[in-house]
Amino acid sequence: MTAPSDPRALGRFLKARRAQLDPREYGLSETDSARKVAGLRREEVAHLAAISVDYYTRLEQGRVRASAPVLATLAHALRLDDDQQSYLYELAGRADARPRSRRPVQRVRPAMRRLLGQLHRTPALVLGRRLDILSWNTTAAALYTDFAALPAERRNYLRLLFTDPVIRGMHLDWDHDARDAVAALRMEAAADPDDPELTRLVADLSGQDPDFRTWWAEHRVSSATYGTKRYRHPVVGDLTLDCDTWAGCDGSGQRLMVLTAEPGTPSHDGLAALTSWMSERTAAGKPG
Repeated sequence: MTAPSDPRALGRFLKARRAQLDPREYGLSETDSARKVAGLRREEVAHLAAISVDYYTRLEQGRVRASAPVLATLAHALRLDDDQQSYLYELAGRADARPRSRRPVQRVRPAMRRLLGQLHRTPALVLGRRLDILSWNTTAAALYTDFAALPAERRNYLRLLFTDPVIRGMHLDWDHDARDAVAALRMEAAADPDDPELTRLVADLSGQDPDFRTWWAEHRVSSATYGTKRYRHPVVGDLTLDCDTWAGCDGSGQRLMVLTAEPGTPSHDGLAALTSWMSERTAAGKPG
């Protein structure tokens, strides 16, 4: 690791790069009457990179040195290609921290899959790194969505919670549930800050949702393993479910998330009806 030869060179590059970007590609109005500069504003880049405007301003002014994780988020926010990313790290005087190999493929243990299949009336998911949805049972698919129909890169609990209008709308306490999920991801980021997939997920959601940007910047963390979730399902109506999460003992970081209802309650009856409805659709060859 070496010190940058000219602390202001990084700032000049960042300023030049954001001026080259089309605001419309980020969902921003190019004809905004307050837009007096070409490309993106400082505050827009800061939000996309999930850092404060003051910190980003000092970066452009050469008054602070960027850390490797900040460089990674800036590279994604500014959509730098490989050569530009190498140049970015060189200007910052940082070793290029980009991993040269992908993380090991996440695989669910056979015993965990069997357990999912045996939880007939209980929605259950296996969550991996970054809250990726690795496996699920039919009741979980009936509750949330047909996960099998989604591209693998979209099977992420946090991504669906923020970007899928159906899943977002069924959470009656969406603000609470989404904020808790962000705090859980923050906890994971501390354990593996150089994970390129996590960096990409954070940058994507920061660019799409202002609530995510705000909550991510708060650095709130949580490892809560239980709680209550309230849903409004289009088929069986309102459900109040206890949510419990158990960490695997194999060191993989995988967790089993199970949703249950107190016997004798309307929610318990609702889960039974949901299971029956899903079974009928499966027998008829219809998707959940």
